[in-house]
Amino acid sequence: MPRKHQGTDVTVARVLDAALRVHAEHGREGFTMTAVIDATGLSSGSLYHHFGSFDGLAAALCARCLADLLDALLDALTGITEARAGVEAVARAYLAFTREHSDAARFIHASAHAAFLPEHADVVAELKAPRIARLVEWMVPHIKAGEVAPLSPATMEMLLIGPVAETARRWLSCDPAIDLDEAADVLPSRIWRSLQP
Repeated sequence: MPRKHQGTDVTVARVLDAALRVHAEHGREGFTMTAVIDATGLSSGSLYHHFGSFDGLAAALCARCLADLLDALLDALTGITEARAGVEAVARAYLAFTREHSDAARFIHASAHAAFLPEHADVVAELKAPRIARLVEWMVPHIKAGEVAPLSPATMEMLLIGPVAETARRWLSCDPAIDLDEAADVLPSRIWRSLQP
């Protein structure tokens, strides 16, 4: 990679790291361009150069956090060939990521209805779509074998990820009724049942 591009990538990664810390420490209300600039020492002109706008930075951070989450789910499938084991591993991996990388998980869920998403949906989709496609592709042989219901990719995503995503959202919002350990014990097998023919 050319040195110029290396420098750009390093700068972007550094700014996104700092932006995530700002969000973790100050919440959505404190997640501002001024706070991120103060945390990074980056000028507003440089921020606009790399991200186009503060909304562009937020979208890039959301995309990176989501990619990290989905990579964790894909990593959980490594070496697994049995349908039920794979589905349950994905569910547990989502909950584990939520606990171990709560700052990133919180930003993902805080961004779900954020104003920047519609305008920058392509930034998120660029990283999300191929990873979701790989999850669905893993299911294809099991669908053909009659072990998993032949559902649309969108419906499959909702059944596979929806329950753990909602559990994570409520846990991250400090809902006292949500216990991640209990969820990890109970949800995987029930999600598997929902995907059976």
